[in-house]
Amino acid sequence: MKAKLRQLWESRSPRERIVAAVLAAIVAAVLYAWLVQSADRARAQLRASVTKLRTEAVQLEQQAAEVERLRALPPAAASHADLRSLVQAQAGSAGLERALVRIDAKDNDQVQLSFGAVAFSDWVSWISSLQSQRVRLDACRVEALSMPGMVSVTATLVRPKQR
Repeated sequence: MKAKLRQLWESRSPRERIVAAVLAAIVAAVLYAWLVQSADRARAQLRASVTKLRTEAVQLEQQAAEVERLRALPPAAASHADLRSLVQAQAGSAGLERALVRIDAKDNDQVQLSFGAVAFSDWVSWISSLQSQRVRLDACRVEALSMPGMVSVTATLVRPKQR
């Protein structure tokens, strides 16, 4: 193979050899410039990614510290009332008792409830206040009503079992 290429090269006139060599040099230079440009573009993208990832790493470290801090807190005092009573009381204090259509206790630490028509923002605030008492939203179905900002909600709330 090498001998055939050498024979082909030598069969060309000196002028054709020069033209072929110049074209090969131009192709090599264009290819090199393209590779350098691609590498430079990739380096810029990676630099931006590294900055973003470092920011995310700092946030993750802060969140991990917060999780450790929260785990170190003593458990919330066990409520003597069952979850149903707590949820009803919280709904009353939040002004949502009229919208509360149904509340069924599956046990002391799990309830299913339905709201007929409640303002979405009020409902979200109410759920946030329940979370501060270690009541979590386990399942939820929210349906928009024809009135802007109003929703119908069916949800299951749970409280972790006391250890």
